[in-house]
Amino acid sequence: MPTYEYACTKCGHELEAFQSMKDAPLKKCPACGRPALRRKIGSGAGLIFKGSGFYITDYKQKSGGKFEGGEGKSSSKSTESKPAAAKAAAN
Repeated sequence: MPTYEYACTKCGHELEAFQSMKDAPLKKCPACGRPALRRKIGSGAGLIFKGSGFYITDYKQKSGGKFEGGEGKSSSKSTESKPAAAKAAAN
């Protein structure tokens, strides 16, 4: 259920209300008692991640069937260095 922000057009009182989307907007101001509340247009809540963690493998794969993430990539080239062979060539 979202939290809505309201402001009274008569007294300027502002409040937040935790309501269902199906509920009708509030009308009566709790501070002055007049039916002058207007729902404010907000930017909405930010994205909140809850849980033990999220990983790159949790997201949808790109078309083509290959995973193009960080740890899942493999290379056909050998990146292993061979310092002994380089020393022997230098002598």
